[in-house]
Amino acid sequence: MSFEKLAELIEKKNNPTVMGLDPKLDYVPVFIREGKTVGDALFEFNKGLIDCVSDIIPAVKPQSAFYEMYGIEGLKALDRTISYAKEAGLYVITDVKRGDIGSTAEAYAEAFFGPASAGTDCVTVNPYLGSDGVMPFVLAAEKYDKAIFVLVKTSNPSSAELQDIDCGGVPLYIKTAELVKKWGECESGKKRVGAVVGATHPRQLKELREALPDVFFLVPGYGAQGGTAEDVRFAFCPDGNGAVVNSSRGLMCAYKKQSDDANYQKYTRQAALEMRDALNSVRK
Repeated sequence: MSFEKLAELIEKKNNPTVMGLDPKLDYVPVFIREGKTVGDALFEFNKGLIDCVSDIIPAVKPQSAFYEMYGIEGLKALDRTISYAKEAGLYVITDVKRGDIGSTAEAYAEAFFGPASAGTDCVTVNPYLGSDGVMPFVLAAEKYDKAIFVLVKTSNPSSAELQDIDCGGVPLYIKTAELVKKWGECESGKKRVGAVVGATHPRQLKELREALPDVFFLVPGYGAQGGTAEDVRFAFCPDGNGAVVNSSRGLMCAYKKQSDDANYQKYTRQAALEMRDALNSVRK
């Protein structure tokens, strides 16, 4: 599925928020965990989160590591979560950050997009291996009507160690952006290749929006990592579109600030509405 569907959902719900679903077992309220396997507890928590915001947000982003760490039970929960989110009408971005040599990249792309997969709409891809590691995902996205977000300038503090390296007068993240543009302009990549640009680097976010005026952005780092609505202002195109902003712990764990496990859905919804309003205040 290209980013057109995501854009339609953002417009319909007037909300450029994506909720990260990164459920460490410690994040799951005790009453949900009791008497359940790890996999069932993770899924029930995710189900409750989806139920309380599916009418106001356009997308969710499960991070595969938080499921893989629990083995096969966790992976089953990931599959169930993706399927449930799709049934709820949400756009699903599975955060896997895969990147490998051509034949392995083909296998990864088939694993996430192919007929044996849970049906995610989009995955994140690490471009460090160059076109050999990215084009298999682009081709699979075309084959299965999906999309990818390529890591360009990530939100973590040490991203500068590699991503800001000088490459003949411009940082590496600009060179990566040029490749993203190239991959997106090929026939298979048309409207299917986006960029991951962190909210914690507002100057670079503005710079990359200028370099990639027509590319859809996934913006992590909002909320718990320190990014604010003001920080992500320049992620959006002049018309206020073209980006989706992720918050994980800020939404999933909103109930922890109130020490009120039983009403976790209430606080997640409240936090999601506050995030929506904050983002809309800077994009329009």
